[in-house]
Parts: sequence; structure tokens; C-alpha cells
Amino acid sequence: MKIAVLISGGVDSAVVVDRLWRQHEHELHLFYIRIGMDNDEGDCAAEEDIEMCRLIARKYDLPLEVVTLHQEYWDHVMEYALRTVKAGLTPNPDILCNRIIKFGYFEQRWGHNFDMTATGHYATTAVVDGVKYLATAVDPVKDQTDFLARITGDQLAHLMFPIGDLPKSEVRRLALAAGLPNAGRRDSQGICFLGRIDYNDFIARHLGERPGPIIEIETGRKLGEHRGYWFHTIGQRKGLGLSGGPWYVVKKNVASNAIYVTNGYGAAKQYGRLINLDEMHFISGNPFADGASHEIMFKNRHTPHFAPARLTHVEGPRWLIESEEDIQGIAPGQFAVIYDRAKRLCYGSGIITL
Repeated sequence: MKIAVLISGGVDSAVVVDRLWRQHEHELHLFYIRIGMDNDEGDCAAEEDIEMCRLIARKYDLPLEVVTLHQEYWDHVMEYALRTVKAGLTPNPDILCNRIIKFGYFEQRWGHNFDMTATGHYATTAVVDGVKYLATAVDPVKDQTDFLARITGDQLAHLMFPIGDLPKSEVRRLALAAGLPNAGRRDSQGICFLGRIDYNDFIARHLGERPGPIIEIETGRKLGEHRGYWFHTIGQRKGLGLSGGPWYVVKKNVASNAIYVTNGYGAAKQYGRLINLDEMHFISGNPFADGASHEIMFKNRHTPHFAPARLTHVEGPRWLIESEEDIQGIAPGQFAVIYDRAKRLCYGSGIITL
């Protein structure tokens, strides 16, 4: 097959290249997607990442193309993040970046010329009754299906995840065995291609600061001040600057610019079991089209833990999750990702709403 391989300069995508190259049966073409507003936000697509990609390409004698999607990323991913934060909600730019940038614009302009596109995501695929589904990775800690939960079935049909069947420790071992130049390189952190820019600095640069009160929700007592409600999310514990904690953010009032907190690990205010979803999206078709309530597993944040629940269709794109356990920090704007009870298939996701 002709395969477009998306590489980032990190060890995961480099091992993808090594595994595919060792099969001796594919024509590989490497791509680095350069994204970010360099002249405004700093060098998000770091030159050292690109240089590492060049080293990988030279090692395997493969072509490398650096493609640019600056404006598309800003218009569709960061605009969404800023708009969502300003509305008092909790965005997930990584999910949108995968659907719109990596497997949207890249596929439309370059990937469609290849039989498949390979990435270093920790995910797998499974065919059930002739339908290709997104499936979880072997490594539950590194699993990234939650970041892929808004891609389309057509996008999934063109994707392959060559390291999804490996634990991270084995990926590192293979990188060392292959003598990859980035075998010991640390994993990247941060939001999608925001790179080295601090998230709060980014938000402050575009939304500014607006001091407001931090209020204890049970008593109405003012405990301190914050720099702006958009710096905080429901369920947040760190960064509040309050003594006598732990303190958790449990509510925000956008109109009054107040955030409300509660004290203690067991405080009931920070937990819930009912989660309303809007804009439900199923990757490979709706497996719950019979209108009944179904047993599922789900996540509302990036974690190896799956919560058991029932999923019920309300109307249109609206669904309801009834969790069997208490869920901490249910934040409107976040995505709830839906899995089967075996924690194998990732069906899709919905946006948490009030």
C-alpha cells in the first residue's frame, strides 16, 4: 500500500515508521503538519521537531513533506477553544484538531492520494459484522480513543494505528532496539499543537484578565479572588490559591464573573450521576437505534478509568447518561466518550450540557 505517515518528532510516530518499514511491502511517505500562528503565539511547530523528523526520514531513506495548516487550525480549533472558554464552558481542542485538521484538511489535500494514513495514536480498529469500529489500545493508560471520538466513519476507514497493539514500554524498547534518534525523548505535553505556549498565558493573551470573587458555595463567603472565570473549569482543584483545602470548583457564574468552590474530597456538590449530552456523534453508525436504554462504559475526561452507565436517547441529538457511580467534575462543554461494556469499542461522543 501507499501509506501517508503523520510524524511529529516524537518516539511514537517514529516507531510507526520503523514497524511499517520493516514489513518491506509498503510505499511510505512521511508528513509533518505544521500548525500554530508562529509569528503570534511563538514557534508552536518547533524547528527541533522538524529536524528530528528529517533524521527519521534520512534513517529510512523516505520522503518527508512539511505541510502547513496554520490558518485552518486557528479558524477552526483555537477559535472554538476561545469561544467555548469565554462562554464559561470547558473545551477539548485535541478532539476538534483530530477531526478537522489531521483527518480533515490533511486528508482532503494530501492524504487522499494514499491508500491509508498511519499515525502514532494509541488506538486500534475492529471489524464487527462488516463494520469498522474505533477500538481501544492495549495500553489503558496511553489509550487515546477519547481524543478520536469525533472522527467520522469515512475518516476511520482511511486510518491505521500501527502501535495501538503495544504498551508504551514496548514502544520505547523498540525505539532503542532500532537506534531511533528520539528513543529517549520525552513525550510531548500540552494542547494539540499549542506546543510550548502555556495554556493560561494563551488564554490571558486573547481574553485578558477580569478579577472576580471566589465564593464558598455552601456559605456564600468570599474566600479570595481569581483572574477571570475563563481560567477555571468545573472540577478543578489546583491553581485556586486557597488555604485549608482541598478546594474544588463546582460552579461558575459568567454574568457576575464569580466562581464557586467547595471544600473536601467527599463534598457532594462536586459529584453527580446524571449527564445530559447534546450533539451526539457516532463514528460508525448508531448502535443504539432501537430507542431502548443501553448499558455502556464512558469517560468524561482523559483517564484510564471507565465508568459504567446506561445511555438513553432523549430526542434528536440529545442523550442522557445515568452513571452507576459518582462522577467528579462534570463540566459543560466537555465531551463524554461512549464505549461498549467490554471497554473495547469506542462508539463516539456527545458534548456535556446543563
